[in-house]
Amino acid sequence: MRKVIQPVKGTRDFYPEEMGIRTWIYQTIRNVSESFGYQEWEAPLLETLDLYAAKSGEELVQEQSFVFLDRGGDKIALRPELTPSLARLVAQRQAQLSVPVRWWSFGPFWRYERPQKGRTREFFQWNIDMLGVNTPEADAELIAVAATFFQKVGLTPDKVTILINDRRLMDSELSAIGILAEKKNDVFNLIDRRNKLQYAEWQTYALSLGLSETQVSGLNEILDNSELWRKSTELSRVFNALSAMGLSDYVQYDAKIIRGLLYYTGTVFEAFSPTGDIRRAICGGGRYDNLLADVGGDPMPGVGFAMGDVVITLLLQSLDLIPTGLGKVPAKILVTVFDQESFPASLEIAKELRQNGLDVICYPEATKLGKQFKFGDRISARIVIVSGPDEMKIGSVTIKDLEAGTQQVILRSEAAKYIKDLLIGS
Repeated sequence: MRKVIQPVKGTRDFYPEEMGIRTWIYQTIRNVSESFGYQEWEAPLLETLDLYAAKSGEELVQEQSFVFLDRGGDKIALRPELTPSLARLVAQRQAQLSVPVRWWSFGPFWRYERPQKGRTREFFQWNIDMLGVNTPEADAELIAVAATFFQKVGLTPDKVTILINDRRLMDSELSAIGILAEKKNDVFNLIDRRNKLQYAEWQTYALSLGLSETQVSGLNEILDNSELWRKSTELSRVFNALSAMGLSDYVQYDAKIIRGLLYYTGTVFEAFSPTGDIRRAICGGGRYDNLLADVGGDPMPGVGFAMGDVVITLLLQSLDLIPTGLGKVPAKILVTVFDQESFPASLEIAKELRQNGLDVICYPEATKLGKQFKFGDRISARIVIVSGPDEMKIGSVTIKDLEAGTQQVILRSEAAKYIKDLLIGS
């Protein structure tokens, strides 16, 4: 047997069925984003490595980025995330943009990591951000965008929960148990791993960072306190805003949500599903108020989140929430070719129907009508049109409605209206 060349490890092929799912997710993202007033934008798929080195963290830059030298000797990265590009674009036109900036994007990203369930090296990701406003209500709006998307795809509050915390609150609480400023980033990373490690392993890791037994005990009390958010004015306003939007059922406080990236400065949140075996975060984000300054812009507050397509697709499939029929042939009308001599007439009929706003396939060769009808069945065509010598003599076509099992001879000039009436009435 011939050996078929395989795709690059960690990438995916999108056959029409898979592409249909991706397109449906994209269209839902677009509808939700625009319903909140956000504009679509895009950035290059290639950026200088320096852009990510400025704020994304050493692990992302050194271990997870696909990096190469261009012909000029500069280090270029396939983008592993979008927020640094967002900061760069906004910084370039900061004086001309209307504030608040509300932007969203959906495109491809790459991270060099071990492929496994829910994680690939190439993935598509929704990014949505608001810049120029520093209020808890702005944070709540982004969380509301995520919750609204979950509503639209059928994920009810019992199937997904958005967990919320605030780094400012955690910073204060860490100071209260004697953790010094220079240790806090390490402790933030420790908190981020609380649910990713066995507890004994996590405790050993905590002690290896130089925390005392007393501090580890105090940290555990902080992380297990579900009412800690009440000490935060910002989080109280976030939860009040979400309540006003009718989304309280989707959200919950969790002190263990801290987010790994260094640029988060305030509210942080991640969404998880308690159902099935998908334990990865569905989406995650938060407030980042210092990012623009790191790429040469003036200080500007921002908040946003990202959601990859891999985990959400797996979750929706596991819960049978993917609509049926995605990725099917879009044209429900097949124009057959009676013989080679009538081929031009079939092409003209197909053209006329398209000019009337219908999606039409014209069979690409003159072959037996039975073969063409079988093709119509395979693509789930609703209407099949025959134009043979008899029809051509009187300027008509035979229209077969495969769903109803009927056929009718119609004047060619009236075919488009007749077909539209059939489709509208179904």
